[in-house]
Amino acid sequence: MSEERPTSDAARQDAAEAARTAEQVRATDADAWATACEEDLAAEKARRRAQYGPPPSSAAEELRKLVDTVADKLSGLQSPLLGAVAGGAAQQMVNQVVRQAKAAVEPVIERNPDVFDHLAAAGGELFAAYRSAVEAQERRWTNRDTAHREGRDKGDDPGPGERIDLD
Repeated sequence: MSEERPTSDAARQDAAEAARTAEQVRATDADAWATACEEDLAAEKARRRAQYGPPPSSAAEELRKLVDTVADKLSGLQSPLLGAVAGGAAQQMVNQVVRQAKAAVEPVIERNPDVFDHLAAAGGELFAAYRSAVEAQERRWTNRDTAHREGRDKGDDPGPGERIDLD
């Protein structure tokens, strides 16, 4: 039995082909992993959307919706105070003011959409800090010892004032 040994060039080619195959397998594995992660993320987003509804939009988009809603309400508002004669002119003036306000707000929203997200987050933090302070103060008020109140009723309060008997 004779064994045929491959030439050195054939061995190099086999090794290079094995390395390419291993890289393709690793690349395929990485792509498969990335694909599986993307599919899982898409499925989770769909599940959450079905359970909780659509995700909230950005603060800039919410501000834009608010401006549009207020503009629509103001445009549809009829002024009974001005009467029928001045009503048309007043309505035109309101419409012009609404258009000017929207024209002023839109560029700010377009240039700085992240600013509104930061402002919304800061407002949430301020609200949380205020709520924490109020809750702490309420706890102090409700957990006070009632002994000091009883002593005050009997006149045992060692304050700087003098007790006056009104009887």
